[in-house]
Order: sequence, then C-alpha cells, then structure tokens
Amino acid sequence: MGKLADSLDKAVQGAFTRPVPKSAGAQMRYLVRRLKGTRAVADVLGVSQRTVERYVKGQLKRPRKDLAARMEREVRQRWQPQIRAQAKKQAATTGGIVLDTRARFGYTAAPGSTDDARLRHLTQALPPHYAARLFDAQEQGATEQQLLDIAAEGLQEIYFKDGGRRAQGLLVEFTDIDYIDLEL
Repeated sequence: MGKLADSLDKAVQGAFTRPVPKSAGAQMRYLVRRLKGTRAVADVLGVSQRTVERYVKGQLKRPRKDLAARMEREVRQRWQPQIRAQAKKQAATTGGIVLDTRARFGYTAAPGSTDDARLRHLTQALPPHYAARLFDAQEQGATEQQLLDIAAEGLQEIYFKDGGRRAQGLLVEFTDIDYIDLEL
C-alpha cells in the first residue's frame, strides 16, 4: 500500500470504539471467528492450520515478526466493520475529509504563471464528494497514483482554484510527497 491508502485506513481506524486485540492468541481467535475456521485463517496468513490451532489454544504465544505483522494487518482490516462503514458513510455524505500534506505539486497553467514547484504544507478540508470518490476508488482496488490523482483534483478545485474563482486553466498533480495524512 502507499502513503495515501495507508492514511485512508488510519483515518477510518480513528473511529474505532474499542481497541484492536493485542495478544497473538486474541488476534488469532478473532480471525478464526471472522473467517469461520482455522483453515481459512491459515490460508490468509500463510501458515499451517496446526499453527493457527496452537495460537488459539494458547500453546504458542509469540509469533515471528513477519507473522505478527500479517496478523496485525489482517485483524485491523476486519476490525469493527460496521463502525468502519458508518465512518466512511458520514465522511462521504456530510463530513468530508481533512487532507494534511507537505508535498511538491506539478502545475499545468497559462504561460507566465508564477506557480512554482516549491514544497508546500497544506491542510485543507475536502468536501464529501471527494471523500466518497477516495473511499470508492480504494474499495475498487485503485492504485496509489489513482488515489493521489483524486486528492490532487480536490486540492486543485478547493485550494488552488478557490472553488472556481481563480486560476481557471490550472491543472495540479502531486510530484513529490513528504507526508500525507487524512482525518475524518
């Protein structure tokens, strides 16, 4: 995943009402309940079914670093699906999303424009339809570049063009991202 996709997931995870299970056994038991069986969990994590059963029974307690990371990722992706859906729906219909970034932007503008590709720090609230487009694109498996294009279009319309009041022919794209963070 890329910076923007990770930031979208992190923004939604901010709406969680309960903490994600921390111990390996609790994570494994949660995955077994969600995926309805130890075989499915073993396939997702790339381990044997017997290994999954040992974690569930408490015979194994400390996974290897790579397995611990996979378990954490899989649990976070499935944790509180209703809360996750509710947060996405609220951002996409009424709340919008706040984009905070430090990046360089590429411009296509009229000749003689003074917009240079300097490093800019922007914190901008994007309207709900851009949040909806970002979440829809992410669910459909969009690439990081496609997500960045949607975010750049939102910044272009809201920040650079000021809702259509200036810079009519300006096209904006991300060229270099130092960091990008989203908040619901």
